[in-house]
Amino acid sequence: MKRHITAIGFAGLALLAGLSGCGYSTESSLDPQYQSIFVPAFKNMSREYDLQAPLTNAVIRKFIADGRLHVTDEQDADLILEGVILGYNLKGFTYDEDDEVTNYLVEVSAGARLIDRKTGNTLWVEPRISGNTSYYTRASGQSSDRLRGNADTFVPTVRSFSTEEENRSASEALERLASAIFYRTVEPW
Repeated sequence: MKRHITAIGFAGLALLAGLSGCGYSTESSLDPQYQSIFVPAFKNMSREYDLQAPLTNAVIRKFIADGRLHVTDEQDADLILEGVILGYNLKGFTYDEDDEVTNYLVEVSAGARLIDRKTGNTLWVEPRISGNTSYYTRASGQSSDRLRGNADTFVPTVRSFSTEEENRSASEALERLASAIFYRTVEPW
């Protein structure tokens, strides 16, 4: 009986320690003076088209869904988040015995910076941040008919590439890039 009570006591202490040490918060770690943000359309310096609108919309959607920073127009914003798509890279990742690519790695990279609109001070700069994913070719016999996370629901599928697999993977890479930019803004540690 004493052993049972001791086990319950340790379990209770562990639960209390876990709850008190939980770092989750619904508040932003940004300075509380920042309540709103303006996200102009990302520029596109890559050689691919049809990337900037899905990325800009995905970033804006993440701020709206999160709710810690109100998305507004430029003159009412505390912060301005600017970005430029720097590149789109498609690399062979795995090959079959005939040296044909069976799996590609898709990466979209961008530069971004966050500006205090009132002072003009730059709060952070990321010269290169990226989102990536991979997909199987039809020749591999494996399915890439999926998008992870909520990319399938929210990101309009990119239509600028020759295969549906690459279009869907580009959409997923853009969704991941939008997440990285969003988290860099609201959790700047």
